[in-house]
Amino acid sequence: MSKVTSSTLIKFKQESKKFTALTAYDASFAGAFDSEGVDVLLVGDSLGMVLQGHNDTLPVTIADIAYHTACVKRGVSRALLIADMPFMSYTTPEQTMANAATLMQAGASMVKLEGGHWLLESVKMLTERGIPVCAHLGLTPQSVHLFGGFKVQGRDAENAQRILDEAKALQAAGAQLLVVECIPASLAKTITEALTIPVIGIGAGADTDGQILVMHDVLGISSGYIPRFSKNYLKQTGEIRTAIKAYIDEVANGTFPAEEHTFNS
Repeated sequence: MSKVTSSTLIKFKQESKKFTALTAYDASFAGAFDSEGVDVLLVGDSLGMVLQGHNDTLPVTIADIAYHTACVKRGVSRALLIADMPFMSYTTPEQTMANAATLMQAGASMVKLEGGHWLLESVKMLTERGIPVCAHLGLTPQSVHLFGGFKVQGRDAENAQRILDEAKALQAAGAQLLVVECIPASLAKTITEALTIPVIGIGAGADTDGQILVMHDVLGISSGYIPRFSKNYLKQTGEIRTAIKAYIDEVANGTFPAEEHTFNS
């Protein structure tokens, strides 16, 4: 199978072909996901919770992400590899540039940043200098304390419009992908149809171009609980590779996410 790039994902969108993404943190799991056909792998700052045991993602550092990005890179031959920019690592365009360069040098093909209008200058600067950007709107976990917890975003008309406007602005600034998390399915559909870049959903309904889940949730090994928007595929299949294949198949045929994994306005 040929290497997945941002151009591949744009073609998928144009052809209405759903694609899948998973988090990964080491070479072994990355290799398994890659060989089964997962299109995008994200070295997420979720590692702070699922690997390091923190209550949120805030303690994760650039060094943490760079280390795990280098590990994942060694297991990947096909999937597009994205690395998260962790909390407070992109407060200014200059800081953003330096830290993004570190992650690209570690093996990432794209970096992901959480936020809206305040990020536009940084997104433009990164893309002008050859660093592809995946934006992230809706429930942005690094802002969990500002939101007062892990809560669905964009349910009222004002905030829904703000998220849509920010999505359009981030695309105009040069973002090549957008993740939307924990927003009503109707809003996710509107955003997906309004943008020419691919939109990846998590807890955002079935109408986005792609879906992403945390690998520990898919395999049922997360500490605490599995979020409503996720699904334990290992429980229903009994084998890791079969679980990943089931996830890919269900995204492709539209049976995941189902209504029980979706938030409404």
